[in-house]
Amino acid sequence: MFTGCGTALVTPFRQNLSLDEPALRRLIRRQIDAGIDFLVPCGTTGENPTLTRAEHLRVVEITVAESNGQVPVLAGAGGYNTAEVIELAKDLEFLRADGILSVTPYYNKPTQEGLYQHYKAIAAAISIPIIVYSVQGRTGVNVEPATLRRLAQIENIAGVKEASGNIGQIATIVSQARDGFAVLSGDDAIALPVIALGGHGVISVVANEIPAEMASLIHACLEGNFACARELQKTYLPLMEMNFIESNPGPAKAAMAEMGLLEPVWRLPLVAPRTENLEKIRHVLESIGLVGKAHAAATN
Repeated sequence: MFTGCGTALVTPFRQNLSLDEPALRRLIRRQIDAGIDFLVPCGTTGENPTLTRAEHLRVVEITVAESNGQVPVLAGAGGYNTAEVIELAKDLEFLRADGILSVTPYYNKPTQEGLYQHYKAIAAAISIPIIVYSVQGRTGVNVEPATLRRLAQIENIAGVKEASGNIGQIATIVSQARDGFAVLSGDDAIALPVIALGGHGVISVVANEIPAEMASLIHACLEGNFACARELQKTYLPLMEMNFIESNPGPAKAAMAEMGLLEPVWRLPLVAPRTENLEKIRHVLESIGLVGKAHAAATN
């Protein structure tokens, strides 16, 4: 279910910091029209730590309604309190999310056995698929290949979003994965080599800005057309890298605001990118012809 190009959706806010539901609906429709394979609301790119429980559920509810079965919805449900994650996951299952993306517990840095027991408990509480999200640079803990191999034996643990940046580790995970276990890149810039190793797709930040183009890149990889994929990679790599010149999703939302897709609003502790980085963002958008294009499409 969760293969190809999935978009880690940003969450649009109004100037008064409230949830911008009309903008969210437009963004979802834009993604589906562009041929994205699945949607990932309320991940960390969606600023989920700043959402209330009601807002979190509302974003997922809107995403499920707007997708209307056209693409699967993989809703974010992670944290460092297993009991709270389970309650949120149950609520998301009730809202008819197709699966959950669950980041490893952060700050308390559990052992590998703790990670196994954490995900095992979540899996026992719900019946929908779970994608483990491993991003050591953000959480301080790595899901080691041996732990993933154990987790993959649990029926509804369906895959991993691997954002360690460690190609050797990803190669090991792919080589050990059971049939049907999805290995998804958590980094846009290395999605191509991850798929070349046998991975199944990406959960993408840059697809917020260029959904059709990123879907084309990933589909070309999955079809073995790496010559086409490399050309797309060469064109859009500056945008992939620009999204992380400051903490995600700060630059991505700034770029989307420049493209006329949403208001440039973040919730603290995130703030607008620094002035010099805003200039870099505009330069990258101009260099690949994105400024104005999305705004014209969104207003027609």
